[in-house]
Amino acid sequence: MPIVNVRTHRVSVPLHTPFVTALRTATSVETLVVQIEDSDGRSGFGEAPQVWQVTGASLAGSQACISEMLGPRLLGRDPDDLNANCQIVARPVAGNEAAKAAVDVALHDLAARRLGVPLVRLLGGTTLRVPTDVTLSAAPAGALADAASKRVGEGFDVLKVKVGTDAATDVARVRAIRAAVGPAVRLRLDANQGWTPREAVRVISEIESEGLDVELVEQPVPQWDLDGLAWVSDRVRTPVLADESVFSVRDLVEVIRRRAADMVNVKLAKCGGLGAARTLLSLAQAHGMGTIVGSMMEGPVGVAAAASLVAAYGTTAVSDLDAAWWLAAPPVRGGMTYDGAFVQLADAPGLGVAGVTGPGEGNAL
Repeated sequence: MPIVNVRTHRVSVPLHTPFVTALRTATSVETLVVQIEDSDGRSGFGEAPQVWQVTGASLAGSQACISEMLGPRLLGRDPDDLNANCQIVARPVAGNEAAKAAVDVALHDLAARRLGVPLVRLLGGTTLRVPTDVTLSAAPAGALADAASKRVGEGFDVLKVKVGTDAATDVARVRAIRAAVGPAVRLRLDANQGWTPREAVRVISEIESEGLDVELVEQPVPQWDLDGLAWVSDRVRTPVLADESVFSVRDLVEVIRRRAADMVNVKLAKCGGLGAARTLLSLAQAHGMGTIVGSMMEGPVGVAAAASLVAAYGTTAVSDLDAAWWLAAPPVRGGMTYDGAFVQLADAPGLGVAGVTGPGEGNAL
């Protein structure tokens, strides 16, 4: 029952609310859904989101990588030979982590479907319910306070606040949110590389001195500035989480060597798939680093794969899996859903996705 086809579907889905960070403003998710079919008619699905500002991945680039390089190498292969298939995907091209992750996840999904088990069980876990934070887009203090109150009313108790657009007013934003939601709600900040090291230390130190109780600060400085990241980490008490600074195992080794961060955010579209993500989580754990698993602005296929990883391997803090919550409508049939502050994985083989429903261009080998 060999692999007989590798299809790609370009999907564009509007967001119900604009997603605003220090790097960009998004009003839709642009993503490539990959579908790998065996001769029995089963399909496994994966996802390669377009994120120009972080990974540099584009729909056209990911589609070309899969259609020309990755997909042809899988045709005729046994889909149950999962490890070898994933190694074949990892080797032929440099970079293109999003495309590799999409094919890697689709291979895992297909293997789980052929065994008749959810993906989380293939990965070694059992739970189908995974907690997530929810993001508050960058906005003025009053708007952020209102949004925070609304999210708490919807059941979320971990809020990720997008800052870094203006260091001079970021403390006031955090102050307004804390006043609106009270002390029980956990707040974490994500500057998306928006501060200089000196700005980061000033802002974080002021937040600490005011007792605003921030759980962690994500990627305060530009991704290339590991010296600056280490300088910040050494001067504040609040844990610093590396995101854009860590794509690969080599990146994490360098962060560990420099003691540049306390925690790491592992994302499938950054590292290239579930296998690489497991290595990153294990390496971080071995060196006493905190962990979360995150998502790009992507759909339910990518988020469900990330949530399955969390369900099987665990993280030290609540993960960042709200990306598909922002979609006005799902681009696939079946699969994960949200239940308040939880990702509810499908109790079905693989990821439980039945097909692609969103508009877009498809391509098959």
